[in-house]
Amino acid sequence: MHLYGTQKINAQGHLEIGGTDAVELAKTYGTPLFVYDIALFRERAQAFQKTFEEAGIGYQVAYASKAFSSIAIYQVAAEENLSLDVVSGGELYTALKAGFPKEKIHFHGNNKSLEELEMAFEEGIGCIVVDNFHEIGQLKKISKDRKQPMNILLRVTPGIEAHTHDYITTGQEDSKFGFDLNNGQADDAFGQTHEHKYLKLLGLHCHIGSQIFDTAAFRMAAEKLIGKMSAWHGETGYLCPVLNLGGGFGIRYTAEDEPLEPSVYVKGMIETVKETAAAAVFPLPEIWIEPGRSLVGDAGTTLYTVGSMKEVPGTRKYAAVDGGMSDNIRPALYGAKYSSLVANKAEAALTEHYTIAGKCCESGDKLIEDAELPPLEAGDILSVFCTGAYGYSMASNYNRLARPAVVFVEDGGHQLVVKRETLEDLIGQDMSYRKQVKS
Repeated sequence: MHLYGTQKINAQGHLEIGGTDAVELAKTYGTPLFVYDIALFRERAQAFQKTFEEAGIGYQVAYASKAFSSIAIYQVAAEENLSLDVVSGGELYTALKAGFPKEKIHFHGNNKSLEELEMAFEEGIGCIVVDNFHEIGQLKKISKDRKQPMNILLRVTPGIEAHTHDYITTGQEDSKFGFDLNNGQADDAFGQTHEHKYLKLLGLHCHIGSQIFDTAAFRMAAEKLIGKMSAWHGETGYLCPVLNLGGGFGIRYTAEDEPLEPSVYVKGMIETVKETAAAAVFPLPEIWIEPGRSLVGDAGTTLYTVGSMKEVPGTRKYAAVDGGMSDNIRPALYGAKYSSLVANKAEAALTEHYTIAGKCCESGDKLIEDAELPPLEAGDILSVFCTGAYGYSMASNYNRLARPAVVFVEDGGHQLVVKRETLEDLIGQDMSYRKQVKS
């Protein structure tokens, strides 16, 4: 069994995370429970930054917080000197409440509302990543009315399709995101923004996919974007000082996955940007990246309590847990795979195979197919690894299930950072019906 970060098996034969017994965490906080290994988050953040610093190149590493957004994780990101990507007014509001440095916040999204953009100006955030011509019009009006400058990046689709799942591939030409680099849209966007009185164009941004395990696609994207920025410089004299190559760095969910170390991704980007810029006689830009999953994905583990079990003779054994697609939609949504361990029987022989079913009223609510585990009993604590990205952030109240609690563990301590929802929380926004009486 592959263990992640600070995970180990302790003297009691239990899974331990961050120096804390997972079984005790389940007893203390209940299940389902998201447990984040903060030491691993810090390690990854430092590894990305160290590679840039050793290369002596300007950079920003922004946590792509759609992976997991909360006040506490934003505060840890700030401690690690990260920048921050937000994609909604809600994420921006959370960042502000966390006290995150406003000048290091980047606002993404393909359909930002007028109210969200005005909020970004009011708070004086660091950068807006512009996605479409409608947004350019809104930004021009807001900045002119307020007489307030705003840094922007133009998000482009470079026509590069990373080898990943169709649902999470975004750099190809047929995408809802960004200005197409090949059909003239990016040139039009540049023409509308580079000489604007208040909009300061920093450069280009792209995101070519997620769960990427090599550097080739990033290299191709860097070459295309540097080429375009160089062409604009030659045509107009305008110099874009920033190249944002996005995120998408893969993690190890199962033994089938073979991700690279953060330094390998970054070194490949730096080498390509240096070579391409030198060949184009273009000043070396700052390189910005946006890791999300690779910071929090394998730092997160979900703990469940095993309940009912069922055997279909000659077919399979089911073991149901007290969560499911309501706290992890990814297996049902696009077949995501996970590995698991029985936290209270971590050293037991793996003699059985189970399909781990959730408790939602859906046949497709299965977290893991054919999990190799010891014989299970009701009350066992099942740990599912690498749920830190897009688990809690995509959780729902389907079937009126309350969303789980979130706990951070580090150096033998544990801290509740998101409370478990209560039944009262579930009806907190409901209104009673009153039959209308015709007068």
